Amino acid sequence: MSAKRDYYEVLSVNRGSSQDEIKRAYRRLARQYHPDVNKNSDAEARFKEINEAYEVLSDAERRANYDAYGHAGPRAGFGGAGGFGFEDIFETFFGGMRSGAARRGPARGADLRYDLTIEFEEAVFGCDREIVVARHETCPQCQGSGAEPGTQPIRCPQCNGTGEVRRQQQTFLGSFVQVTTCPRCEGEREIVTTPCTECRGRKVIQVERTISVKIPAGVDDGTRIRLAGEGEPGVRGGPPGNLYVVLRVKPHSHFRRRDTDILLQLDINVAQAALGDLLTVPTLDGDEELAIPAGTQTGKVFKLRGKGVPHLRRNSRGDQLVMVHVLTPTRLSDYQKDLLTELSKTLGKEVVHQPEKGLLDRVKEAIGLD
Repeated sequence: MSAKRDYYEVLSVNRGSSQDEIKRAYRRLARQYHPDVNKNSDAEARFKEINEAYEVLSDAERRANYDAYGHAGPRAGFGGAGGFGFEDIFETFFGGMRSGAARRGPARGADLRYDLTIEFEEAVFGCDREIVVARHETCPQCQGSGAEPGTQPIRCPQCNGTGEVRRQQQTFLGSFVQVTTCPRCEGEREIVTTPCTECRGRKVIQVERTISVKIPAGVDDGTRIRLAGEGEPGVRGGPPGNLYVVLRVKPHSHFRRRDTDILLQLDINVAQAALGDLLTVPTLDGDEELAIPAGTQTGKVFKLRGKGVPHLRRNSRGDQLVMVHVLTPTRLSDYQKDLLTELSKTLGKEVVHQPEKGLLDRVKEAIGLD
């Protein structure tokens, strides 16, 4: 026969551990090795060993005797007094395991998600859209009972209409009763003997509903719109869930968006950049005139106030930022080459190096964030 292990080693505590530390260690190990939870072949033996160690170490007198004489000293059986009682056992092994009809009250229905793709302009100005959503609804034929009209569900014969079953378990510590949800009626307390022909006893049917969605101005890619009560129906009289419409915004061919600002790159030629020009640029509200001053460089940003995206929570709009890009000609006629040759003679060949600003820097400069 193998030597009996030290009780402190069994509970993984030190000899100087307090009673609270010993109790916490016991509960942790008892839950881990209880035969109803742990199916390993040695679980029952470990469980008995853990309880034997706790029976001794939880009692001050027995613990002192064990500290003095070890296993050779006298020790009481499991029926004695001490810190180990029925309340500890029940809390340790059966706390939270009651899962009968008391937890089978009304339950909220599940939420649904619908991904909706909209145009860039629809996200900016808002719109009304209709979507078709497939969801479950209470069966109109049986009114959610699951039984064919003219028939009634009957009391569950396995649990006698309680929604739970009790199983008595005999252990070396005594007899315990474990309460679980009835497997036949699943806690509903009744069963359907004649299922509804419309829903086949499921109490709900799947239908497609057309739902109107109001999309406010200023939404962005990933915005979620909550439609309260448009999700799955509740269970046992509970409220329905919600429908969440998640927006996907198509990219625009010309415009880009940064928060509530609209970004547009405007290509101009070297003559327009050098001499200046009055150009027509597109905006989401229509064409606008933009004066390009003489000497404009690539990267110059012009701001069109109020031509951006509306703010969702206040009555104002962002701006449109027009970023100029000066195009260098690659295919010139002989006449154009002669003109540029003459021009180059007057400009000189001095090169001035300046740090190049990135796109984000230019945008910050245009909106005053320097």
